Amino acid sequence: MNFKMQNKQNQLIERITNRHLVVGIDIAQQFHVARAVNYRGIVVGHPLTFENNDEGFTKFLSWIKELKRINRLDTAIVGMEPTGHYWLNLSKWLVEQNVEVVTVNPHLVKRNKENRDNTQSKSDKKDALVIADVVKNGYYTLIHHSPESIEKLRVLMSNRDMIVKRLVSSINQINRWVDIVFPELRQVFKDVTAKGAIATLRLFPTPVELRSLQPQDIIMGWKSVMKRHAGVSKAHSLIDLANKSVGTKKALDAYKLHLKQVLEEYDLATVQLEAVEQEVTNTLMKIPYTGKILAIKGISTITLAGILGESGDLSGFAHGNALLRHAGLHLSEASSGKWKGQIVLSKRGRSRLRRFLFLATMSLIMNNPEFQAIHATNVKVKKTKMKSVMKLCGKLARVLVGMARSGSDYSPEKVYPITPEAA
Repeated sequence: MNFKMQNKQNQLIERITNRHLVVGIDIAQQFHVARAVNYRGIVVGHPLTFENNDEGFTKFLSWIKELKRINRLDTAIVGMEPTGHYWLNLSKWLVEQNVEVVTVNPHLVKRNKENRDNTQSKSDKKDALVIADVVKNGYYTLIHHSPESIEKLRVLMSNRDMIVKRLVSSINQINRWVDIVFPELRQVFKDVTAKGAIATLRLFPTPVELRSLQPQDIIMGWKSVMKRHAGVSKAHSLIDLANKSVGTKKALDAYKLHLKQVLEEYDLATVQLEAVEQEVTNTLMKIPYTGKILAIKGISTITLAGILGESGDLSGFAHGNALLRHAGLHLSEASSGKWKGQIVLSKRGRSRLRRFLFLATMSLIMNNPEFQAIHATNVKVKKTKMKSVMKLCGKLARVLVGMARSGSDYSPEKVYPITPEAA
């Protein structure tokens, strides 16, 4: 199937008829502002400011119905910027009222703000009118209402990102603490987050405490917090290194309190991460086609959950190229006359979806035979590894959308056909 963006754009424009009331909403935390135009862009009615609650939503819906009655229009389409999370409740409420809701790109709104009055002025009323104009011209995106399991993945993966940031922050603080107080610890434990290193930091973190201990005391302490201890030789090494440590000897009480709190944060983030990832796995198994996608060598549970959480239901995309555009991985070119600019990625899309598609592609290049073979061929022909990776991102997008739409299994021979010469 060929995917032509121009065909899709034409379809979006054709959907706006002379029977449409086109409404633009400038979204805010407490008060929204709405403006309306007809299919030609002529302003209809007066601006409306309404609150972000049920009373305000009802007032807005009555305003739409009244404008439709006065101007003898049959239907309405409401456009809004996906500003943070403030637009979600309003959009879902309107959908429940059988009102069509679409989103517009904030960057596009900013570029078109001078079309009406040829000035750089900005206000809520003007922004709402610009949004209505953008929708009228067909530059909008339909909202694909995903199943509950997909929305659950989006929430869980967003939560996971925050937990991972906290976990990484706590690990960095542990490393900093070790560098200041007991840098020689790394000679015994290469990784300060290893079980033995964490146990040592919990029980006797400073060199001063280790100097007064015997190897058996350290071993008994290890046995109290973990099943398999690090060994007698490491216990001896810890004592020897503690005796000649160059770590700080001042404010040790404050440093110990800091370490205790950092370890508590580390423990909490670790437990929360395990709980979230378990819930992600359980949710992922409820989506029909995920089992077949996970059968692809190189696709992990977390990566697939990240892709689905950001993209929504993959079966709703017409083609893999539509998924690439959603992620901002389609190409953008700037050229004029004899001058030809560099072709780059547009990056006009979901940044987290780009990240997960890239990570999945890199994993496939390292683990999947078909993608490895294609990558080797691309590098040999194009001489650039990153170009090959971006090309394989497109390949992966087409594979994922194709499998989701058809419900078929992964076919290595379709991904990388083996020619008779190669065989």
